[in-house]
Amino acid sequence: MNKIVSALGLLLSACAAFAGELVNLTPGQLQAMQAQGALVVDVRTPEEWRKSGMIPGSRGLTYFDANGGYDRAGWLNQLKPLRNSPDQPVILVCRSGHRSAEVGKMMVNEAGYAKVYQLEKGVKGWSAEGRLLDGQCKTC
Repeated sequence: MNKIVSALGLLLSACAAFAGELVNLTPGQLQAMQAQGALVVDVRTPEEWRKSGMIPGSRGLTYFDANGGYDRAGWLNQLKPLRNSPDQPVILVCRSGHRSAEVGKMMVNEAGYAKVYQLEKGVKGWSAEGRLLDGQCKTC
């Protein structure tokens, strides 16, 4: 029995070593990584993009539909051509950081990504720092 428990422990440790990592970023860190070529993907809905605007230079790729459903494989296939290379960092963005964290966890735990980044507190945190979103009035 002890050998089985030890073997199971080793197997779990090995699996954990291959698990990816989801890293939270501040708006300043996002901007620095974006300036170095990271891909910023906004997973919100088109209605949300129109309503609040998007982080400049980000790409819209909705993950969840209006009912909370999603097509994981379809979304991952749409993400591939947005990346310049398999090594290009991906930063996920949503309204508050909850949906992007969920998508990021899927990417590292199920889709095999080694590291994914997400904007902590989402566009709400971005705006709270006085940063503008594309589509917002810059002089209002």
